[in-house]
Amino acid sequence: MGKLKKREKPARKLRGLRKRWMLNTLAVVCALGLVCALAVTATFAAYYYSNLESDMRRRAEETTEFFEDYLDQDYDGYYQSCITYAQTFEERNSLELQFIDGEGQLVVSSYGQWAGATPTTSDIAEAMSTRGICTYVGSDPDTGERIIAVSSPMIYSNGEVIGVLRYVTSTRIMDQQVLQVALLCALALMVVVVVLLISSSYYIRSILVPVAEITEKAKMIASGSYGTQIQTKYDDEIADLAQTVNELSAKINQNEMMQSEFISSLSHELRTPLTAINGWSETLLFDDRLDEQTRRGMKIIHRETQRLTEMVIELLDFTRIQDGRFTLNVEEQVDIRGEFEDTVYMYGSRLAQDGIRLEYLYSEEDIPEISCDPKRLRQVFLNILDNAAKHGGEGQKIEATMTLQGGDVVVSIRDHGPGIPEDELPLVKKKFYKGSSKARGTGIGLAVCDEIVQLHGGSLDLENAPGGGTLVTVRLPVER
Repeated sequence: MGKLKKREKPARKLRGLRKRWMLNTLAVVCALGLVCALAVTATFAAYYYSNLESDMRRRAEETTEFFEDYLDQDYDGYYQSCITYAQTFEERNSLELQFIDGEGQLVVSSYGQWAGATPTTSDIAEAMSTRGICTYVGSDPDTGERIIAVSSPMIYSNGEVIGVLRYVTSTRIMDQQVLQVALLCALALMVVVVVLLISSSYYIRSILVPVAEITEKAKMIASGSYGTQIQTKYDDEIADLAQTVNELSAKINQNEMMQSEFISSLSHELRTPLTAINGWSETLLFDDRLDEQTRRGMKIIHRETQRLTEMVIELLDFTRIQDGRFTLNVEEQVDIRGEFEDTVYMYGSRLAQDGIRLEYLYSEEDIPEISCDPKRLRQVFLNILDNAAKHGGEGQKIEATMTLQGGDVVVSIRDHGPGIPEDELPLVKKKFYKGSSKARGTGIGLAVCDEIVQLHGGSLDLENAPGGGTLVTVRLPVER
C-alpha cells in the first residue's frame, strides 16, 4: 500500500540529544570556567594584597628603626621630629604616614598636621598591646573606604610604648586592578563558550543530521516503503548504522517481493480448481436424484468454495496493491445509496440464516450521486459487514446507516459484539493483522478496504461504540 501513497517528508527534528549535549557541555565548561576565573581573580587579589601589605610592613619597620635614634630626646623634641618627617614624606600621594601618641590620639599626618579624625582601627591598640607590627585590612570606620593600615609601636628607651607609627593606603586602585583581572577572565570564558558553541554545533550537526535522516528513512521503511536506501557522506560508525539499515531494507523488500509473487502465483493457481469445484457443485445441486445428506454436503462444499474464492480475490487485490497495479474503474454519477442498500439487503438475507439481524437505519436526507468505482465500494461494504458478522455476531444484531455530513457521504456499520481491545485499534487495518480474534480470515480484508477508500479520497475508521460493539465509519467525499 505504501507505494500508492504520496508520503509527505516529515520535518527534520534534532531533538533531545542536541539539547542534552549543549546543556551538559555548557554547564561543565561554564562551571569549570567560573571556578578558574574565581581562582585566578582570588590569586591575583591575594598576590596584590600580600605584596602591598609586605611592602607597608617593611616600610613601617624601617621607619621605626630610623626613629629609634631620636628616642633619647624629650617628648617635645621627639614629636617635633615626627612632624618634620611627616611634612617631608615624599610618597604622600599614594601612602599616608601617621604618628599616634600613647593614648591613641593622632599627632601628625603626612596629609597635614592633625589631618582628619583620630583613627580607631584595631591595628593601633593591638600594636601597643603586643609591641609588634600589626595590620588592618577592611573598611575605614569613619569614611567607609576600604584600606590597608600597618601600625608599628614606638618604644621609648625606658621600655614604654609612647606611640604608634602607622602607614595607611586605600585599596581602590588595587581593587580596580583585581576587577580588571576578573573582567578579563570573564571575557576569556565568554570567548571559550562561543568557540565551544560553534564547534559543538558543527560537531552535533555532523552527528544528528545523519541520525535524523536514518530515523526518517527507518520510519518510511516501517510504514511500508521497503527498499528505501540511506545515503551517507562519511565512513564512520553512523555510516555503518546506515549500511545496516540499508541491508535490512533491501532484505525486507526482497522478502516482500517474494511473498507477493508467491501469493499472486498461488492465487492464480487456486482460481482454476476453485472455479471448477464451484461450477460442478452448482451443477450437482440441481440434480434431483441427490439424497438429503449428499445435498447437504454439496451445499457445504459450494459455500466453502465461495469463501475460498473470496479469499483468493482478496489476495489478488492485495498483491496488486503491493506492486502498484491496483486501479479503480471510476464511473460518473453513481447512486451510492442504491449500491449500499442493495448490499445490505443482499447480505442481510444471508445473515438471517445464521440468526443475525441486519438492521438498516434509513436516513431521510437526500444522498447525492458521486463519482466512484461501485464494484470496489460494494466490496468494501460486504467486507465490513462480513467482519461485523464474524467478530460481533454474538450480539445477534448489526446496524447500518448512510448519512450526509458536510461534503461527505458517511457510511456507519456497528455490531453489538465484544468490541476491539484498545491496544489493537491502531493495528487492525494493517495487513495480515488479526490480533486476539479467533475468527477465520486472512487479515488483509480491512487493509484492502482501507486502500480502496483512500483511493476514493475518503477515510475508513474503527472505534469501540458507546455501550459495546465496534463502529466502522467510511467517509467518501461528494466532490473529488
